Amino acid sequence: MLKYYSHLEDYIKDFYTRIGITTPPLLDFRKIAEKLGIKVFYWPDTSQALFAENKPFILLNESCNQQQQWQEFCHELAHVLLHTGDQFYMSPLFREYQEHKANNFMYHACMPTFMLDELGLNDCTPSTIMQLQKVFSVEYEFAQKRLTQYINNHRFVPYWNSVKR
Repeated sequence: MLKYYSHLEDYIKDFYTRIGITTPPLLDFRKIAEKLGIKVFYWPDTSQALFAENKPFILLNESCNQQQQWQEFCHELAHVLLHTGDQFYMSPLFREYQEHKANNFMYHACMPTFMLDELGLNDCTPSTIMQLQKVFSVEYEFAQKRLTQYINNHRFVPYWNSVKR
């Protein structure tokens, strides 16, 4: 079957492939940060990304569990890779737009489509979701939402143009 990928899905695949990440066990935010020259620190406040002297930093909430830190790292990574400017000075609508984009990036970066393709997934059963939760080191609800996105986008999109009206 012919597969169609979004710009974001292609971007994530190219990005990970360039830094040598091709399988789920290689999805480790510490290694990704190291390869990109991003310093990661833990602190008691909400996670955030920032630049200081043109160097990227990601601050992760120290009270988050390992799965949450991975998820939050990917959200903040989107800000580092895709966004510019200080959100404090942005209009609320533009800040909301950046947050929406970062959340979308987070789901695709934590559980990349090209890696999900290799698993041959066709259902959203609790056992499948628990398997994905372990493979990608994400929370159950996160895996459930991403799997639903994946199945909806890749089961129905290829046929949208062939439907007779």
